[in-house]
Amino acid sequence: MGKKIFSGVQPSGNLHLGNYIGAIKNFVELQNNKENSCVYCVVDLHAITVKQDPNILKNNIKETTAVFLASGIDPNKSIIFNQSEVSAHAEASWILSCVARMGWLNRMTQFKEKAGKDKEKASIGLYVYPILMAADILLYDATHVPVGEDQKQHLELSRDIAQKFNSDYSCPNFLKVPEPLIQKSFSRIMSLKDGKKKMSKSDPSDLSRINLTDNKDEIINKIKKAKTDNFSMPDKSNGLDKRPEVENLLGIYASLNNQSLENSIKEFSGNNFSDFKNKLAELVAEKISPISKEINKLLKETTLIDKILLEGSEKAQDIASKKVKEMKKIIGF
Repeated sequence: MGKKIFSGVQPSGNLHLGNYIGAIKNFVELQNNKENSCVYCVVDLHAITVKQDPNILKNNIKETTAVFLASGIDPNKSIIFNQSEVSAHAEASWILSCVARMGWLNRMTQFKEKAGKDKEKASIGLYVYPILMAADILLYDATHVPVGEDQKQHLELSRDIAQKFNSDYSCPNFLKVPEPLIQKSFSRIMSLKDGKKKMSKSDPSDLSRINLTDNKDEIINKIKKAKTDNFSMPDKSNGLDKRPEVENLLGIYASLNNQSLENSIKEFSGNNFSDFKNKLAELVAEKISPISKEINKLLKETTLIDKILLEGSEKAQDIASKKVKEMKKIIGF
């Protein structure tokens, strides 16, 4: 039986190889299973938990949508929309805020990390963000949500909220309790300059990441300059202990080649690093530069993006507004 999938990506701009391997590549694979129904959202309401420049945010929404389309998410197979266009998300979020408990939110480690030492200065939005995420998922009766390790705790919260709503209002199974879909393959992509840090758009060095808008020459140059170490290529995965940069590059190769890390290690065992980097640079360029070209083409003339987002938000509104209407009836509004 097919799965109902919901996932979202923040329009923070400058999406990179880590976002592609960790999320978007997986979205395409889930969509291409004909039994699944997929809803993919540009979560712009989440983006404003920290102050945004309105013009940059507008462009980032379009860029994130362009990345979806260029990577192979098909609006004829999946619903693609931006969250702020569907008012049911904000409505459901308030209703679920009255079900969620402070103690649950206080346990969220991501808020502690993002708010830093002075949490009193963080926005309320950043604190209650996981409740909006629960609303996003529960409005579409999603059965499965693709999540990385850092979002697993938020999905647990969505499950708790769904169960409490169903219990408080004696409506068993009204809100579907979603399951996590955690990628089995290598999905946590690290910086090309430091294998202990996640690949990030906020890293001051552009050489630390492959941007999805990089051209072929930029991609090849960055892979060739990526940090390695002074030892030879490993012949077993336990040979990667304390070699984070090498593990990261082999993981990128394995993910883009759809093979296991073990098979990638076997393939390059005994080779020197320059041979491996040449092969890796070719592979990354082959997979990413067509996406980059398509993103740039879509962003030159954004009427197609606007049309897809409009049609997608109408489809999403149709599903989500019905669910909110039922929620209101159950509550007594």
